[in-house]
Amino acid sequence: MPFLLKTEPNKYSYEDLERDGETVWDGIANNQALLYLRGMKKGEKLVIYHSNIGKAAVGTAKVASVDASDPKNPRVIIKPVKKFKVPKELAEIRAASVFTDSIMFRQFRLSVVPITDDQYDWLVG
Repeated sequence: MPFLLKTEPNKYSYEDLERDGETVWDGIANNQALLYLRGMKKGEKLVIYHSNIGKAAVGTAKVASVDASDPKNPRVIIKPVKKFKVPKELAEIRAASVFTDSIMFRQFRLSVVPITDDQYDWLVG
């Protein structure tokens, strides 16, 4: 299952992820978001979304490893895959019919959101 990960680009951007080569995706406090993190599997596809500043999906990443032994602080390591040539802005995502019933818009404050394969394909396509 693909996931959309939200980050504030002034704190940690996709460019930071590219520079670092990998990072631990942590700092998550919401129980629902933690549940999604703990359920991730190595190799799963991710979309990185810049929130607050930019408000756009900006690139893809993948799960490199998951250690969910600490349920309050799962250790999910992600690696960048490809930066989008043209970011998919929030208004464009919201208008797309493939996102009509997306949890992304029902629980907007979640920083980790599962998306469907069709939604992933739309974002990267």
